Amino acid sequence: MSATQRSATSGAESATYEPRTVRRAMLAGSLGTLIEYYDFSVYGYLAVVIAPQFFPSEEPAAALLATLAVFATGLVVRPVGGVFFGWLGDRWGRRKALVSSVLCMGVASSATGLLPTYSQIGVTAAVLLLLCRLMQGISTGGESVGAYTYIYESAPPQRRAFLGAVTPIGSNLGFMFAAATAGVISALATKDQMADWGWRLPFLMAVPLTLFCLWARLRIEDTPEFEEAARRADIPTAPIREVLSTHRAALLQSIGLSMAQGGAIFLGLTYIGIHLTSDLGYDSTQVLWLSAGVVLVTVLLMVPAGWLAARFGSRRILMFGLLGFLVTAYPAMMLMDRHNLALAGAAYLLFMLSSAFVQVPAASLWPHLFERRVRFTGMAIGYNIGTVLAGGTAPYIAAFLVQRTGNQLSPAFFVMTVCVIGIGALLTVRRDVTARMG
Repeated sequence: MSATQRSATSGAESATYEPRTVRRAMLAGSLGTLIEYYDFSVYGYLAVVIAPQFFPSEEPAAALLATLAVFATGLVVRPVGGVFFGWLGDRWGRRKALVSSVLCMGVASSATGLLPTYSQIGVTAAVLLLLCRLMQGISTGGESVGAYTYIYESAPPQRRAFLGAVTPIGSNLGFMFAAATAGVISALATKDQMADWGWRLPFLMAVPLTLFCLWARLRIEDTPEFEEAARRADIPTAPIREVLSTHRAALLQSIGLSMAQGGAIFLGLTYIGIHLTSDLGYDSTQVLWLSAGVVLVTVLLMVPAGWLAARFGSRRILMFGLLGFLVTAYPAMMLMDRHNLALAGAAYLLFMLSSAFVQVPAASLWPHLFERRVRFTGMAIGYNIGTVLAGGTAPYIAAFLVQRTGNQLSPAFFVMTVCVIGIGALLTVRRDVTARMG
């Protein structure tokens, strides 16, 4: 272990972890992530409705591809947000970064719900939609890694692997809440009402949700590790340069792991619902409720996944999850194309069962790859680059593959490819990294 790593470790050991403070940190971190991913993912669940409002076309597939391209741009700018919020978090504190990121997301989501459509102002509507999506992407560039970092550093070292489940639970509940909200509105509104004003309501819910999250995050203190480092004046002046010069291996590992997680999970959470509705012709309201149910099962598996990560090591459980995605992707996609909603739902669940065993161990493995001085920045760069390469682009790539090849099963090969990349990256992580974790 290097001198800087020893310093970071000793800082963690000397920090004080009060139970009340730990509980408040877990709540604020997970709640903010829930709201962030609700705001970010509701766009994907409403893509089929949004497409003709901003990209009218005689070809529905072309309009959908344009809408998904905007979805992807929200993730393309994530490294920009990651670099900014990473610098803010490592230089000025984790709390400031978390408050700023959720405020940025709330403003962008609320604005999306108020946008005029193509029929009202022409192509400017699509430009404004893109700008709102870019602002959302910048926000998410700092949110996930900020929550991972904050919860990791707020938990006692021996509890970090188990409590790593908190952030993924929050993000997946955000996806589930988005699917359920879209499902309720879709069920209560007619098709014309949904196209006219119904799609706006889930975005406008960002206003009360953001205010609630700001209340929770303004009540928290900074992490014990950061406060201890601040007392010792051990704060980096150039965290980006420090990451690129001293943490290259960790950076590459985090990129590979992020590609695998993002590629598989974003495809499952966003594209499959679109695939079942647009390509296979299932009822959109039923598919939204199906998506919410599948995500709920995934969330319920996250606590046992955290226990297993604490018991057997995050590296082993993450390997299990990646292998699960690898072997179930093709048969799951194949079963969805049987014109039976119950069978499609079972196949969807089969595919997503691996999600908990990827997200939970990764939540505690990622921050452990980087020392405290540059943890936020290192994670932000690696995690977001991987997400850009394979996560946010997953729905677009999947839709493009189906359109270009005519093969409804082609997205499975994309999932299998990113899982192989993730497994390769995980094999380079030393076993003693997870052995030192709680």
